[in-house]
Amino acid sequence: MIDTRRQDDASGDRRSDQPGGRGGKSVYLETFGCQMNELDSELVRGQLTALGYRFIDEPGDADVILYNTCSVREQAENKVLSRVGRVGIEKKDGSAVVLGVIGCMAEREGASMMTRYPQIDLMCGPGELDRLPMLLDNAMKTDAVEHADRIALQGNRTRRTSTLAAAEDDLEMLDLSRAFDPDRAAAGGRSAYVRITRGCNKFCTYCVVPHTRGAEVHRPPDHIVDECRRLADQGVIEITLLGQTVNHYIYTHGTSLTVDGREMPQVGPGLKAFRETNAAAGQRVTTFADLLHRIHEEVPAIERLRFVTSYPRDFTDDALAVMAASPRICNYLHVPAQSGSNRMLKAMNRGYTVEEYLEFIDRARAALDDVSIAGDIIVGFPGETEEDFEATKELIRRVRFKNNFIFKYSPRPGTVAINRFDDDVPFEVKRRRNNELLELQAEISAEVHREYVGRTVDVFVEQVSRRSQARQGNVELRWQQPQVQMTGRTAGDLITAFDLPAGFSPDEMIGRIVPITVTSSGPLLLTGHPAESPVPQ
Repeated sequence: MIDTRRQDDASGDRRSDQPGGRGGKSVYLETFGCQMNELDSELVRGQLTALGYRFIDEPGDADVILYNTCSVREQAENKVLSRVGRVGIEKKDGSAVVLGVIGCMAEREGASMMTRYPQIDLMCGPGELDRLPMLLDNAMKTDAVEHADRIALQGNRTRRTSTLAAAEDDLEMLDLSRAFDPDRAAAGGRSAYVRITRGCNKFCTYCVVPHTRGAEVHRPPDHIVDECRRLADQGVIEITLLGQTVNHYIYTHGTSLTVDGREMPQVGPGLKAFRETNAAAGQRVTTFADLLHRIHEEVPAIERLRFVTSYPRDFTDDALAVMAASPRICNYLHVPAQSGSNRMLKAMNRGYTVEEYLEFIDRARAALDDVSIAGDIIVGFPGETEEDFEATKELIRRVRFKNNFIFKYSPRPGTVAINRFDDDVPFEVKRRRNNELLELQAEISAEVHREYVGRTVDVFVEQVSRRSQARQGNVELRWQQPQVQMTGRTAGDLITAFDLPAGFSPDEMIGRIVPITVTSSGPLLLTGHPAESPVPQ
């Protein structure tokens, strides 16, 4: 392949000869972290594609490399730094590639990161992504452009001016101008994310998100419903609503308006509002329950509506009732517990007790048939004793999560915990506790999955299974022409595998909802076969 990258000319200009200096420039974008980052990357692709950039799958052929970063876990940051180091070596060898670090790591590290890693040409925080084209243009023009013109970070002003930031509406315009690309989207372009809130007001002591993504901002409900409708018009049948604390969504109409009367994003109210949803006289309020109901009723082409991540203490009975009455809303709740010890929950500033968490789980199970519960657990948080750890094991047994994302605590720069607590749980103890929880959760997951054997479940088909992909990539096994296995998820988010029906190609199955009779199970997935012969679409 011909290397289209060019060395800087005498003027230091990196631009191509094409009009506007941007036409045809190739971009490699790699995403680290959560669904929020995946959606941000999709918005960035649409934004830059509209300006003439083209996206490619190999960094070695790119004019521009962008890393969309996450700061929640140390491992994700280490991967980014490894990539940055590799690009630095290439640039010392003469590569003229433009390197950008965007997302939460850029926000947390700040402008000093460009001093420590001079190979970085631009930095952009998650709250400033609308400014990325300008930063990229500056970085590609010349190295003489000041650092300040290649950096867009909210910094310490994030929370002080959050109301003004919401009023500026720049990030909302990025969402509204979204260019959905079915070729890059999940499940053959049939699944998509939609953001309903940005930022977080919780300030858990281990978490950097409130500082990197700013205060909680809620989008106008009409914007959200319209975005869901546009996605449905493009063939999407599954939508996942996103928010750091998604069930905190609440919008008070008539309080945040542009000059011409259009509703705009508004900063989330105090936590009290999520337990007292009665509006002031004459005010109309859209709650999370109201929003779920609107999307379900107004966009019937969406066959599956799900959401992440929920906060346990403020999940209302109204929202559970809407879920119970709406067949296309998935009975799935991702509700991180983080610990089964009240002492640890207080140190983490989670804002609820174990008893309150369990009360919510009981309400959810009473309201929703076959509800699946997933969670997150942190082991080895500062001060965690064996008694605290045993309490967490008891919580896992009591709740019977379908799965848990279990992490060893690591101090994260920018969090309260790193300054307030000594990281006093030895690594070997963290590792042992982590392994014990993984083993316990595997036993419980196996029990939960076993209850589905003999039942027929609707499965949203997402991809060829990794096992089949590995076989196709193995030259020695490819000649055997094994049966292709497909995987997908139930409405309760249980991963399900089945053999591709005769007469169908994988592409014909991906993105469909197929009834599968479950014949066997394990800790990680269900296995079965189509309950009836699929009809070609």
